[in-house]
Amino acid sequence: MALHREELPGDVLAQLRQGIVIPAHPLALTENRELDERRQRALTRYYLDAGAGGLAVGVHATQFEIRDVGLYEPVLRLAAETAAAWTDRTMVKIAGLVGPTSQALAEADVALGLGYHAGLLSLAAHKGAGEDELIAHCQAVSQRIPLIGFYLQPAVGGIVLSAEFWRRFAAIDNVVAIKVAPFNRYRTLDVIRGVVAAEAEDRISLYTGNDDHIFLDLLTPFTVRRGGEDVVVRFRGGLLGHWSVWVKPAVEYLARAHAAVAKLANQSIIRNLITDLRPSTPTG
Repeated sequence: MALHREELPGDVLAQLRQGIVIPAHPLALTENRELDERRQRALTRYYLDAGAGGLAVGVHATQFEIRDVGLYEPVLRLAAETAAAWTDRTMVKIAGLVGPTSQALAEADVALGLGYHAGLLSLAAHKGAGEDELIAHCQAVSQRIPLIGFYLQPAVGGIVLSAEFWRRFAAIDNVVAIKVAPFNRYRTLDVIRGVVAAEAEDRISLYTGNDDHIFLDLLTPFTVRRGGEDVVVRFRGGLLGHWSVWVKPAVEYLARAHAAVAKLANQSIIRNLITDLRPSTPTG
């Protein structure tokens, strides 16, 4: 089983491109530290009723350790079945993918079998790997499922990734989005530079995961010079554990950001942040 982005429902791609709130789904446990299915379903229904546009399941907020106790498939199934039973609205369903290539491919198969649309690919298990090895891993998984890249901050297990890595990653045809969460301005800019250098800004939607910079990520037009012209890129929405609570205000918050961007599109109130790719001006 394999899924290409062009086979995704049109409204899924449209929502990703427009920008939506995607909570990183937590894990509900009983007092005996076992999966609490009733409360897990209640969390999913809460996100649907609060107006979230998608769900990210099996990710960091769901606890990566669910895989160690055989809960990856049951937790993904609970979210998918609850969403299907609770609303007719199309929800963008994203499954976390981790581990070596064989594990990530196996998880992609589980996700596809449950109707998930994309995989959020963590590279945390690949510390010490070279860039060629990382890209080969990403390409292999992309042959199975549309990918959402994940720049996880190094402080919690992520890998520092260069702008060149992100150029090569963005050139992978089955990448539909990137969650940018390095909690670092320069590393955030590396992702943007890479996407523009790959000429992938119309295909790949940027989602902030920077809990410390959400609103400014959503408001700022990032301008990169490419081939003698300015290319403007914006973050479309957020995929955050930070947005797994108070979800209705987060939905309203994103709508306000979109409205502000539309209003200010032709004004200079919000300044460019990227200048390092512009030709230098000779002095003297």
